[in-house]
Amino acid sequence: MASVLFSGNPVNTNGELPKVGSKAPDFKLTTSNLSIVSLSDFAGSKIILNIFPSIDTPTCATSVRKFNADASKLENTKVLCISRDLPFAQKRFCGAEGLEDVINLSDFNTGNFGKDYGLEFVDGAFAGLHSRAIVVIDENGIIKHTEQVANTSNEPDYEAAFASL
Repeated sequence: MASVLFSGNPVNTNGELPKVGSKAPDFKLTTSNLSIVSLSDFAGSKIILNIFPSIDTPTCATSVRKFNADASKLENTKVLCISRDLPFAQKRFCGAEGLEDVINLSDFNTGNFGKDYGLEFVDGAFAGLHSRAIVVIDENGIIKHTEQVANTSNEPDYEAAFASL
């Protein structure tokens, strides 16, 4: 279990992020057109998982904008922005912002992604949502970098994520 800050208060997650060097856990997530994708759909590409509580919070929105600004410059890399928001909210946000270089995916249906990656909040106001985290996966499905952001109000370390590619 990881402990992070949310609005200055300690909250816990259901586990720890997967270990660097381990095989990334598979997932099934919902796209904006309500189709289901899994990790294998991105096989052969490097992947940055930008994971956050909700697209409708300022820091979460900033992380999506920042990764979108850099995603097109990254060779053979997909940036997946993952939350428990409904796919419609994710699509609305990116459409209004003109963001086209990230892929929004929702864990709204089962929450299994958050559980399997050890980042579901188990207490506090956002219990059931995802903590803010980054996971970088190489072309072979091996985890190269993780960051459990210690304070949910803070942005992730973008440069560390990019450097791990």
